[in-house]
Amino acid sequence: MYAVPLAEDAALRPLEPWQAEEFLAHMDRARPHTDPWIPWASRSTDLDSARATLQDYADKQAADTGRLYGIWRAGTLVGGVMFVHFDTRLGNCEIGVWTEPAGEGHGLITAAVRHLIDYAFAERGMHRVEWFSSTRNARSRAVAQRVGMQLDGTLREYFPNRGFRHDKEVWSLLAPEWPGAAAV
Repeated sequence: MYAVPLAEDAALRPLEPWQAEEFLAHMDRARPHTDPWIPWASRSTDLDSARATLQDYADKQAADTGRLYGIWRAGTLVGGVMFVHFDTRLGNCEIGVWTEPAGEGHGLITAAVRHLIDYAFAERGMHRVEWFSSTRNARSRAVAQRVGMQLDGTLREYFPNRGFRHDKEVWSLLAPEWPGAAAV
């Protein structure tokens, strides 16, 4: 299996169904931190549902429509990044992220997102990378800004989560705006 170094003690690696037990333990740590923004962790509450989440992304990888990667710091899964959708026909993809507190403040999410953006543009010839986040999630917005994304707009009261309708910001980055992107 490959690993992409993100920092001296951290790496980005594929996250696959056989790692369901480790993923579930991580989701249990991440749940209070992640669920206020997205119901990501609440989908994996036992071993079967954790395996199903990972299998869903393995199926997306096989179909070339999405992919899931974990971030390990000092040997512990502390977060991850994913291609929520990946449409090679249109040249558009969406990147999503999550972390637990042990994964914050080390630049790991930003480094992993940069790696996915570079892969999407330079290796796969995508034209547009998208990022969606709640307007209340300042940390998510900061990552989008750090990697050079532009705010396209806000979808008001777009999605319900935890009894509240969140406004959703839409951010994007185009291939010509990314150094080293393949000419499309």
